[in-house]
Amino acid sequence: MKLSLRHSVLLASCLFITAALHMNALGAPPEKASDDETATTAKADTSDDAKPAAKKKGKRTLGIVLYPRFELLDVYGPAEMFGNLPQHLEIVMVAEKAGPVASTQGPKVHADYGFEDCPPLDLVMVPGGFGTLAELRNEALLTWLRDRAESAEIVMSVCSGSAILAKAGLLDGRRATSNKRYFQIAVDQGPNVDWVYKARWVDDGNRVTSSGVSAGIDMALHVIDRLYGTKAAESLADLTEYQWHRDADNDPFAESGKQP
Repeated sequence: MKLSLRHSVLLASCLFITAALHMNALGAPPEKASDDETATTAKADTSDDAKPAAKKKGKRTLGIVLYPRFELLDVYGPAEMFGNLPQHLEIVMVAEKAGPVASTQGPKVHADYGFEDCPPLDLVMVPGGFGTLAELRNEALLTWLRDRAESAEIVMSVCSGSAILAKAGLLDGRRATSNKRYFQIAVDQGPNVDWVYKARWVDDGNRVTSSGVSAGIDMALHVIDRLYGTKAAESLADLTEYQWHRDADNDPFAESGKQP
């Protein structure tokens, strides 16, 4: 098949951008995050559980949880950022059963593993979506999350995924946030959680939660900053042409929601 000059230039540009992501943003070895870099909305808690997990050597595995009617961008926004760290991170998709899982928007995503055969995970991320309400009654998911949280370096959520973590008891005594339009749903699941309405994301050591949908990208860049250094996070934001919202305490969409 012959390519026109225009198509050849476009193809070369895409290949150049991909190469730049892997070479410029990710070529350097992992940097140890400083205390200043890990300071976020989780303030003054010095308990062992609330401290950021120690930097680990070697490649991490991130498991992204899927369930029927998950929010597509909740998964693929963070996956775009984490997925461009191939020498540092491997991403696997996990669901109750392996196979295709339909999103709220329709497209299906293939779960590599079911709960029973999922490999060890260093990082876990739970998205939100209209399927959240059904998953609040899914004891198989809640039990699996409790089990995996015991060994995970960081457990994350995007949007109403924090309601699922709260229902599992994984946010008790912690600071957390959620989607502003459905904030009360999360609050109802976690009466022992310190819910931060105006936060874009909240870092409480080995629990990191974000506000709605696109906020998951900001949270992902923050976690990358924390684990691999500011340079890697800034390079990813720049090369994906994303305007990183860095103020964890200020979600610009909080005013359009309904504060409890």
